[in-house]
Amino acid sequence: MNFQALLAEKACMVDQALDKALPGEETYPDVIHRAMRYSVFAGGKRLRPALALGAAESVGGRAEDALPAAVALEMVHTYSLIHDDLPAMDNDDLRRGRPTSHRVFGEAVAVLAGDALLTHAFEHLATCGAAPEVICRVIGELARAAGTDGMIGGQVVDTASPAAEAATVRYIHTHKTGALIIAAVRMGAVLGGGSPEDVAILTDYGNNLGLAFQIVDDILGEVGDPAKTGKPAGRDRTLAKATYPAVFGLEGSRREAARHLAAARAALAPFGERAAFLGALADFTGERDR
Repeated sequence: MNFQALLAEKACMVDQALDKALPGEETYPDVIHRAMRYSVFAGGKRLRPALALGAAESVGGRAEDALPAAVALEMVHTYSLIHDDLPAMDNDDLRRGRPTSHRVFGEAVAVLAGDALLTHAFEHLATCGAAPEVICRVIGELARAAGTDGMIGGQVVDTASPAAEAATVRYIHTHKTGALIIAAVRMGAVLGGGSPEDVAILTDYGNNLGLAFQIVDDILGEVGDPAKTGKPAGRDRTLAKATYPAVFGLEGSRREAARHLAAARAALAPFGERAAFLGALADFTGERDR
């Protein structure tokens, strides 16, 4: 399998769908639509959308079946990044090597661009044309992952900058990052026609992958090449953030990431070759350098 080629193919599908789903830059009021597109098309890897597409394929559906989820997930993910970067949160100047939204458009428009992406994500799901019961289910999945049971809950604890303890770090990672990754595979499975058993298997995979993904992110935050990560190394330590390296050290964090990645791969066994892309994505997560 050429994973990079498949990931690029899925990213292209998602980008085309996002371009159609978002208002054009010239649509009045144009500043908000330019800000939304600036962050959405800032060069992300589209891993969460790719997870949704791969999950649909794993349960015997088509990648196209999960495109509404893929688009909505990327909108919600981008909204969270815009807000994370704000002065009231992480106060970051760069995202993916480019000036952050509030540095380009100002804080007010950045806040509103994030809000607009969040609301547009649910509008997109609500009008996607799937059966009403399926629409309600995937909307519920995304809302739960984005709310206080998911990303917002994790962000609140992260923003409080508590002492770095294992339980706290796991809570932040499971909610702030893992919740949307779990939602991606669950939504993809539902739109792909998966059974409750399929959804349960992919939930296990997503839980382990989400933890591993954020642990690797923490490691890259410490020792990654700023030219590749787009952020200065050691910034989390400077801000006294609760991270895996702060609790487990770099080597311990690498062992934890490897353990969760192995569990993620093992969870996919019932799907066989249909889940080859998701297995390769787990491998990519462990090897990534940005």
